[in-house]
Amino acid sequence: MALSFFLFSISIFFLTYSRDLLFVNAQLYNLTEPLVTPINYDLYHSSGDLMEEIRALVHRHPNKLTMETIKAKNKGYGAKVTVVTYCKGKKENDKKSKFRILISFGQHGRELITSELALRLLSFLSEEKFLPNMDQASLNSSLDKLVIKVVPMENLNGRKLVEAGDLCERRNGRGVDLNRNWSVDWGKKEKDYDPYEENPGIAPFSEPESQIMRKLAISFEPHVWVNVHSGMEALFMPYDHKNTTPDGLPLQQMKSLLEEVNQLHFQKRCMIGSGGGSVGYFAHGTATDFMYDIMAVPMAFTFEIYGDETASLRDCFKMFNPTDRVSYNRVLNDWSATFFTIFKLVPHQLDEIRSKPSILKLDKLVSIDEYLDGYLMERRNRYGKKMEVLELGMQEIRTYFRLFLLSSVLLMFMFCSRISKSKCSRPIVSAMSL
Repeated sequence: MALSFFLFSISIFFLTYSRDLLFVNAQLYNLTEPLVTPINYDLYHSSGDLMEEIRALVHRHPNKLTMETIKAKNKGYGAKVTVVTYCKGKKENDKKSKFRILISFGQHGRELITSELALRLLSFLSEEKFLPNMDQASLNSSLDKLVIKVVPMENLNGRKLVEAGDLCERRNGRGVDLNRNWSVDWGKKEKDYDPYEENPGIAPFSEPESQIMRKLAISFEPHVWVNVHSGMEALFMPYDHKNTTPDGLPLQQMKSLLEEVNQLHFQKRCMIGSGGGSVGYFAHGTATDFMYDIMAVPMAFTFEIYGDETASLRDCFKMFNPTDRVSYNRVLNDWSATFFTIFKLVPHQLDEIRSKPSILKLDKLVSIDEYLDGYLMERRNRYGKKMEVLELGMQEIRTYFRLFLLSSVLLMFMFCSRISKSKCSRPIVSAMSL
């Protein structure tokens, strides 16, 4: 009995000691803090609330803002994309005489801050809110020359998956990365390819969201394209799929514009260059490369507006989105001011476009049906050196050639195995008569 009591006392002592030791270690290594930061809905809107606020904003300012929702479907998967158009006085009839800017936010579901920026930007455009130290008269004079189309949330289905708890999801509702689903250099996979991050889909424009954005770009013919992301602070030009930038005047115009806004708003903090040469990896099938190479958009950019390098790879909300109110408002105001600077500079930098005939031949663009049916039609870019799907066609040829080589090797292996087996199975004949 005494021995049992002694053993029981020893057990209680060790349990108490282990609990205290675990508590000390937890404090020492911050194990008591959550490993994954949840969405802060005190700062961020849900997707439904954000789109409702934008809808109400458009309703309050019909003389400046209009709104449409475009739907598409492919193989049972459907998507819808809302587009808000800013045009003072709603002079839609003369929009071709204005400079046209197309901006997409929320292409990756986990990058919530980008859609918040869309809402903030539209609030400033409607003049319900004002940026500090902004010369509103000068800005209004610049805005008179512009038509701006804003896509607040390109990837609504992916965003809903994030809100349901998959905080690292960047793809759309059926697992395709929308920024790998465009036709320029589509489908190429690097050595570090991760399907969770970069799945390009079964074909260029296989996804309804990409189809909608492509048709929007063709009908609108923008002079400036900006694809807004988060994950770092950067101002990228083409190209994403290789370590080069465009030559000549286009490069000079884009670089000059980016250097000016980097100096003015970020004290040269942002990285500037080609996406493929600056970010550390090549991205194939991106929207910005398509806009520049195929749509002949004079200025095509990818902006990365925020990134927390201290966040763990698992903590995606913190990695891609500011988590405190001060950082949240700083990001939104700084990047809104950046866009307004671009709105003021673009008419001066691109004024010569008015005097040049358009080179884009819309009738030569490959249709979505032709892509999905596998046809390859010629579509030369502005320099007449490439075709829209030449690289795609060459990739298909290389794939079939590899399959042919593999099947030839397998057939040869099977043939040799059969010969070897037949030799081994022959009866042994004695050299001596019995």
